[in-house]
Amino acid sequence: MRHAYILAKSYRGSKGVNKAAELVIILRSAMAETVIKSAASNRREEVEAEAVRPPLKWAGGKRWQIPYLAEYWTREKHRRLVEPFCGGLAVTLGFLPRRALLNDINPHLINFYTWLKKGLAITEPMRNQRAWYYAQREKFNALLASDKAETAEAAALFYYLNRTGYNGLCRFNSSGLFNVPFGRYKTINYRDDFREFVPVFRDWQFTHGDFDRLSLQDDDFIYADPPYDVPFTQYAKGGFGWEDQQRAAEWLARHKGPVILSNQATPRILKLYKSLGFTLHCIDAPRRMSCTGDRTPAKEVLALRNPE
Repeated sequence: MRHAYILAKSYRGSKGVNKAAELVIILRSAMAETVIKSAASNRREEVEAEAVRPPLKWAGGKRWQIPYLAEYWTREKHRRLVEPFCGGLAVTLGFLPRRALLNDINPHLINFYTWLKKGLAITEPMRNQRAWYYAQREKFNALLASDKAETAEAAALFYYLNRTGYNGLCRFNSSGLFNVPFGRYKTINYRDDFREFVPVFRDWQFTHGDFDRLSLQDDDFIYADPPYDVPFTQYAKGGFGWEDQQRAAEWLARHKGPVILSNQATPRILKLYKSLGFTLHCIDAPRRMSCTGDRTPAKEVLALRNPE
């Protein structure tokens, strides 16, 4: 505004005062408009960031848990968020942390996220057709067998297979080959441009491997969503059995910062986490997939430790 008054003083003559006042009003209005536009632009960026949805279909996704988890994360959002079983990223994209360490045992999932961070663009056609799907599945498995699993082509095929395959499943056989059958969708909204994820993923680190190899900081906020404690066809080569459930629980119990665990509320899961000093909250989970057609809510547990 100082420049406005300097310009105003340059006016001389009988109408100088009126012109000066008029100029100040004009400049003030212009500055106010700039501020308003800037604020609107910032808010638009925030809204767009809030609207970033998980790019994959993911069986057992936890987006529905966000209202339950928000009260804990809101007061802890200065921390780094760690997901040792990041899956479809529903919770992380719901929180939108500034910093995150996101891990999964599935290397193909992490390869996809790694390429999203670089601005993945898919140029090959994607078709909701049975023959095309199985041809692309064969091509993807050929890449895995030829040490090309970390390429952009493999990431693009992983996305297509995920969107087109049955119920968003991610399943591999004992040889490590993708074996999900063709889905049953009438229409599929594919996307080929993922540039919106570049700024979102900028300060997020993606790793793949066993959870207990993660390099944690004492003040990390951990949200852990391991495979359910139920019979489950292999999500990754090697599976995730009861010994892994126990190992994960003990690993989480050793962490000094806040921890939230999500799992099926089976009797032995409840007993395990209660014995390790976790506070348990049982909630109704929407049942989206069932071989019997049963859609009644399933009981799920949130096990908390070290909340502030």
